[in-house]
Amino acid sequence: MKPLSIAELNERSREIFRHIVESYFESGDPVGSRTISQHSGIDLSPATIRNVMAELEEAGLLFSRHTSAGRLPTEAGLRLFVHALLQIGDLDERERSDIEAQCATTGKNLEQVLDQASRTLSGLSHCAGVVAAPNSESRLRHLEFVNLGPGRALVVLVMENGMIENRVVNVPIGMPASVLTEATNYVAARLAGRTLTEAKLQIQREIEAHKTQLDAATAAIVEAGLAIWSGDKEGGTLILRGQSNLLDDVTALEDLERVRQLFDMLEREEGYLRLLEAAQHGEGVQIFIGAESALFNHAGCSMIVAPYKDRSEQIIGAIGVVGPTRINYARIIPMVDYTAKVVGRLLG
Repeated sequence: MKPLSIAELNERSREIFRHIVESYFESGDPVGSRTISQHSGIDLSPATIRNVMAELEEAGLLFSRHTSAGRLPTEAGLRLFVHALLQIGDLDERERSDIEAQCATTGKNLEQVLDQASRTLSGLSHCAGVVAAPNSESRLRHLEFVNLGPGRALVVLVMENGMIENRVVNVPIGMPASVLTEATNYVAARLAGRTLTEAKLQIQREIEAHKTQLDAATAAIVEAGLAIWSGDKEGGTLILRGQSNLLDDVTALEDLERVRQLFDMLEREEGYLRLLEAAQHGEGVQIFIGAESALFNHAGCSMIVAPYKDRSEQIIGAIGVVGPTRINYARIIPMVDYTAKVVGRLLG
């Protein structure tokens, strides 16, 4: 049966539903009708509340572990609450400053910045921090364009670790040899000590901002030479920190097995692409509760994730937290959003 939408709940049902979900976030314990009658401020008899709870259960928003026990929200109920009833807070200045200070890039490379961002989110949220990071690349020593004849050129890439790679790139037929020489000199002056991604981003920005005197033909060759490598580097790595935080919520053997399965799924190679795909689902922060996320595709966990972008507003990675379904969504959603923006600004 399809769960009800929030518009289909009357005010009485909404208030009882809200109280049960908020109590679950706070304690994780089932809530009974007598508790709601005595402590919620809802002026209804326990019998009336039980009837409403039964209706919410029939609608797929609540469930009971035992016949005589109180109710807990289902994953569908949690999704309804988070997307329709949750009042999301905002970070104060101290929290913003703390995130910015911990993610500061002074003296750090890309991988260190992302690792620290993951640790920062883990520490602040008391969940596991997760980051989809672009491929870590060796630093570049030299790149050269060599003429192979009409319509073709060889791009030779030399890395600081000693590796040498060659690729063939198409060039306009009849293009003067001086164009390849100019392209080589231009790139050589900008890539030493940088990764391929860093060099490509800087050169693209210069070309787009008209800070270079390259003519159109040379600029096209430069971009083609860099793109021929970065085009096949679609994968990346998944940085996971604070896994032990997920064990704090373990109360039974089945919970332990759930967390173990989650670790296995996050550490698989496709974890990077799945997390990145999840972040690209829509604008801003994305929230996945339980089996709603293809990343782990099983009950018991939630993921809050946001993309981070480069200066050209292209999504280059994703950052977020993974935790139990009763995590503090109101606090963690703005935390993930702000951290993703800080990371994007620092990397830009």
